[in-house]
Formats: sequence, structure tokens, C-alpha cells
Amino acid sequence: MKVLITGGSGFIGSHLAEGLLEEGHEVTVLDNLSTGRLENIRHLESNPKFHIVVGDVLNEFLVDKLVERTDWVFHLAAGVGVQLIVKDPLRSLMTNIRGSEIVLENVYRYHKKVLITSTSEIYGKNTSDALKEDDDRILGSPLKTRWSYSTSKAVDEILAFVYWKEKKVPTVIVRLFNTVGPRQTGHYGMVIPRFVEQALKGQDITVYGTGEQSRCFLYVKDAVWGMTRLMENPEAVGNVFNLGNRHEITMNQLAEKIINLTESSSKIVHIPYDQAYEEGFEDMQRRVPDITKAGKLVGFKPRMDLDDILRMVISEFRRQPASHGISAIDC
Repeated sequence: MKVLITGGSGFIGSHLAEGLLEEGHEVTVLDNLSTGRLENIRHLESNPKFHIVVGDVLNEFLVDKLVERTDWVFHLAAGVGVQLIVKDPLRSLMTNIRGSEIVLENVYRYHKKVLITSTSEIYGKNTSDALKEDDDRILGSPLKTRWSYSTSKAVDEILAFVYWKEKKVPTVIVRLFNTVGPRQTGHYGMVIPRFVEQALKGQDITVYGTGEQSRCFLYVKDAVWGMTRLMENPEAVGNVFNLGNRHEITMNQLAEKIINLTESSSKIVHIPYDQAYEEGFEDMQRRVPDITKAGKLVGFKPRMDLDDILRMVISEFRRQPASHGISAIDC
């Protein structure tokens, strides 16, 4: 297949490009490098089946030309991370909503297949034990910028579903739950690389809120495997799938685990949400996925446990400490 990945030089996009090339596909990456990094895809440049286009998903003419000569589109381009959303909500909304609209209109025009990446943030403050794809969304006030990302991705999902329902565009939607692994930086709120870098530098590990909020972390290559298998499967069209891990851990436990694995002298310090983000900031206290649907259809299941993921990330930081930024929730 000829594959287009929007946002393909980002953390997840670069691993997806790598995986698709390994399977023999021809891959074109479109990225404006606002949050993606050329370093993530540098090792792919010697592959004759790999192409990089520096440009914006909001450029309608460019997206038109790229979609026209592709078979599959993986749409990952988005404003991501709580810190970025809070700091620049308008740009993030435009990228997420208008960008998806442009992609969907062009895959409709040229009769292509598209996978839209969504997020566990869709569920908002729903703290159910296992969040199913059709569970209710529970959100705070629309006047809180915290919820703009969740809202924009919900619009993306609605657009994708309507394009399938009304125009028969073959769309697949995946909701990613805290995808982690090598190449992820601490910028924009990604917690594991932030904690790891702080631990390796012997700095205080800054945990926001009480630290009793919990997450489930999915290895990026497991996410890529699930995305690719769902894209291949015709029964996935018109459906949405959770991709995540069921192993739950609090932020306090995560910080302690990273301190132990790095043999760090760092101390855990709790920072109020109002100080870390903005006044009145609200967080999800729990986010656990039900992955039964993807498991039944394509055999999806997490293969890498958290300790092994953390060792990989720690090893990467130790090899290239200068390449990672440290800044104050991932997909």
C-alpha cells in the first residue's frame, strides 16, 4: 500500500511509519514539525519507500495532492498534551477539527480509506472500571480550556462516523490510552519521560495534584500493531476501538517505580493543578480501557509490561540526555 501519515514525525507517527515500512508499504509523512521532530524519522530517510513532506494539515491544496496518490491515510496530526491545549487552545482546536475535516473531505473525494486517531480523553471524568467504546462522556464546563481537546476529538469522531454513514467513506477510529515508549519527550505534559528525566538528573519529581490519579500505559509498538491490524480489517470500518493496557498505576506509584529503576536520589513533590496548569483545572482521576472489542476482532492485546517500557525509556535517556526536553497527559 501507499500510505500517508499526517503527524508522522511525532512520537506515535514515527513508530507507525517504521512499522509500515517493515511490512513493505510505501510511506509518506506529512508534518509541520510544530511538535514532531525530524530526529524521530532520521533513521528512515535512507529507505527508498519513505518520503517526508514538511507542511501543514490545514493546507488544503497540499493534503489534496498527497491523498490523491495514496491508498491509506493514518490521520495523527493534532494539537496534543494538556499543557499545549491550555496554553494555545485556539490553534489546537483549529488543527484538530479543521485538519480532520480537510483530511476526510479528500479521502471522500478520492475514495480512500482513513484511520482517525482519537483519545481516551473522550471519556472525560468517567471513572468506570473498564471504559467501553459506547460509554458516556462526562465533561466539565466548556468554558474550561481543559476540555477543549476532548471536545475537538469528539467532533473528529463524529465527522468520521458521519462521513462513513452518509458518504460511505471507509473510516476507522481508534482511541489511544496513554501511549508511551522511546522517542516520547516530556514536552506538552507526557508524564513518563518527564519523570524519567527528573529522576536521572536527581531533581524533584513533580507530581500534579494528590498523585492518586491513575492511568494505564500502552507500549507504542503495541499501539501501532493494533492500528495497522484494524486498518487492514474490513470489519473495522465504521467502528471505534479502544487501544490501551489494563494495568493501572497511580502517579505516586509511577514516580516511586521510576526512582527505584533509576536508583535516583530524587524526592516526590506534589504541585497543585492550579500551579501546574491554570486556575480551576480539572483532571481525570482514573482511566482504564475495556479492550475487548479490538481483542475479538484482530487479537489485540498489550505485549510489553510497564517495567520493561520504563527500562527502555530510561536507557534511551541515558544514551541521549540532551535530545529530550523537560516540561510540564498524553493520548
